[in-house]
Formats: sequence, C-alpha cells, structure tokens
Amino acid sequence: MGSKLGNYVDLRSVLRYIEDRRHEDGGYCFVSLLNETNVNDTYYAVKIYDLLGLEVPDEEKTIEFLHTSLKPQQATVAIAMAVEGLAILGAKDLAKEGLSLVFEKYSPLEGKFAVGLGGSEEFGTATPLEATYWVLRAFRAGNYKVSSAEKRKIKDFIESFRKGDGYGVKQATTTMTCQAIFSLNALGYPVPKTGHFHKCEVYGGFTEVPYSLPPYLEPTFYAVRGLRLINEKPRYIEPHIRFIRALQNPNGGFRRSLEMGISNFQNTYRALRALNDLLSF
Repeated sequence: MGSKLGNYVDLRSVLRYIEDRRHEDGGYCFVSLLNETNVNDTYYAVKIYDLLGLEVPDEEKTIEFLHTSLKPQQATVAIAMAVEGLAILGAKDLAKEGLSLVFEKYSPLEGKFAVGLGGSEEFGTATPLEATYWVLRAFRAGNYKVSSAEKRKIKDFIESFRKGDGYGVKQATTTMTCQAIFSLNALGYPVPKTGHFHKCEVYGGFTEVPYSLPPYLEPTFYAVRGLRLINEKPRYIEPHIRFIRALQNPNGGFRRSLEMGISNFQNTYRALRALNDLLSF
C-alpha cells in the first residue's frame, strides 16, 4: 500500500514529518516544538503507520501513552480514538478496558449520546453525530456487540438528523452524511443511497454542502469514504488525485485547502487515506 502511494506523494517526507513530532512519552504533537502530546495527534500517527504497513516506533511507549490518556475527564471522541488506537497496536485488553469509560458518557438506552460534550476532532465543538461515529468505531475495535435494543435507539438518533437524502443539523453536510451512513452500516443496517456526495463533487475535490466552493480536504475524505460505502465511484478521480497531491506542504504534512493552511496529522492521514481509496476505484 505504501509503495503505491509513494508514486504520488513524497512518503519519506511524510514519515519524517511524523517522526520529528514524536516525544519521549510515546505521544505525538503536530506542533513539533511543543511537548503537548495529545490523543488526537497520537491516534492519527498510529493510523498513518498502519495505513502504510509500518510499525510504530517505540510502540510500547505509545501504547502506554494512549492507555494513560483514558481518563473520565477526556471527551468521548478522544476516549474512542484511544480505544481504537490501542486495538490497532495490538493492545486489545487495554482497548476493552477503555470501553468502560465510553459507556459512562454514551448510553443509548438512557438517551445519552454524548452530544455537545466538545472534544471534537474537527472544529472544536462536536457535531451531533460525531460521537456516535467514533463510539461505533471504538465498539468495533474493542469487539463490543451492540444489543438489538441499543441498535434501534442509535438508529433512531441517527435518523433524527435526516435532511433529504443526506444528514445534518440545518442542512445535509458531507461530514455528517458520511458519519451517519458509516454508523448505520456498523450497526448492520442497509446503507441508504444518497446523491449528496455527487452534489458536492467539483472538478478536483469535494465541498461540505452542495453546489458550493471551494473544495476542502475534510469533505473530500468523507465523500470518498461515503461513496465507497454506497458502492459508487467519484466522477473525477484523476482531478481529485491532483487536488490531494497539491495539498502536501514542504514539511511533508498536508493542509486542508489549496489556498492556505498548515500541516497537521489528521489532514495528513485523510490525504493519504483518500488518495489510497481513489487509487482503488
């Protein structure tokens, strides 16, 4: 997988960008001069190494970092990321241990969906479906079997954000539509068809809402993932590949738009993951 991506982007500089931001505690921080390691950056470092088929350097330290980050005061999204990261690193028992903290914040049978608890991996304030998306990823990583009653409650919660053929708060958005259909699929429900992603497709990238500009990396990542879930292809695969390639900064990381933006770990992962998916269509 890594060698295929290496034909399109500079993977050596990607790895140098990630490795230069690893700290002694086993965690990562995308601002290299700051020793403020965090779950988000560490999770995406693990995901990048996993995507490229590489071992995480000093893996035991990273496992310890993620495990010690499992604290009640952490936001639901961060706890779910830590759980998934631990599972990827092979620490399945520690991942299952972390699920107990998820249940304290996310309990569908009690009507608790961790809405508005912050800690968003995206914009600082979580969208309503974000916690559900990440919790279900953690459930899968920890091999937790969701009960039939829980499935129905979660499905009803997801469907409360249906907006036409997509999902959102005031209108359908690419991020929430992908997170919704991913979550329904993870629960074992049929994935609903949607035309939302194609309405947001431009000649090189995707947008968050239909018929708008400019394209950004985040909706491009979610749209490509969403199209895979509904077994459809993007219309403009080569222009999308060129768009993503143009987002790599001189330091090896990726930014979110053609116009501006600093590198960070989540956008670097999204760029590599979306590019890998586009190359598989």
